[in-house]
Amino acid sequence: MKDIVYLNGEFMPRAEARISPDDRGFLFGDALYEVTPVYGGRFLALDRHMERLRRGCATLRIPFPEGLEALHQELLELNDLQEEEMATVYLQLSRGTAPRTHAFPDPPVPPTLYAWAKPFKRLDQESWEKGFGAVTVPDQRWGRADLKTVQLLPMVMAQQAARDAGEADALLVRDGLALEGSHNNVFFVFGDLLVTHPASNQILPGITRALVLELAREEGIPVEERPTAVGDLQCVSEVFYTGTTTEVRPTVRIDGKPVGDGKVGPVTRRLHEAFRAMVARECGAALV
Repeated sequence: MKDIVYLNGEFMPRAEARISPDDRGFLFGDALYEVTPVYGGRFLALDRHMERLRRGCATLRIPFPEGLEALHQELLELNDLQEEEMATVYLQLSRGTAPRTHAFPDPPVPPTLYAWAKPFKRLDQESWEKGFGAVTVPDQRWGRADLKTVQLLPMVMAQQAARDAGEADALLVRDGLALEGSHNNVFFVFGDLLVTHPASNQILPGITRALVLELAREEGIPVEERPTAVGDLQCVSEVFYTGTTTEVRPTVRIDGKPVGDGKVGPVTRRLHEAFRAMVARECGAALV
């Protein structure tokens, strides 16, 4: 398998890529990233991913590079991924390399742009039907969780807590509210009502989250974007996570206790099917 990456204007084998130890992404986590899904050689919602990156750049005052859509496509082709059922392109943009000091470099330095592409194996239907588990973990992130930065140590620790418990996901909790996962958004079903935390600085509003909300409304499923108290989890009938690589994935237990009847529920199933159908429409009918 080819492994060609992009770094600051050049394509090269990954083993040849070199980034300075004075890069601010390495020293401070002063960087943003995006992961975009590709189905059968076609990108899903690439424009939305790039718009989120643009918003992050504006907030952090990092220049937004032009030509990123073409870069994504070239990486896909250089790595012979056009025929893969699913692949992802990872892109990271740091403020650049400069002597270590907390304030922004003055004068500004060129940003560091790094990107790569690789195949991704979609979850098989048999595993999906069984469902997955999650554990609640305190949310220890900074106050701008809405920015997709590389400051991911709290997420790493949360996901490790899930792994230590033998479960697939973490459920981040702050001030008594169940917010989202360590690398994905979470939805709760109360009867027929679909609920997810509102877009705010408390969560990262995922692109897949937005797509699923749109699909739910198209399907006539009642939706509310509002906080969910941890104490209300005992009342939920279904839980599922969404994300670029998570897609729509059911959770059948939290902290060892069953969600609803402990099986994949009808709303989750309906939105999973709607998501796959949307992918088929957007990226190729053979992908349902």
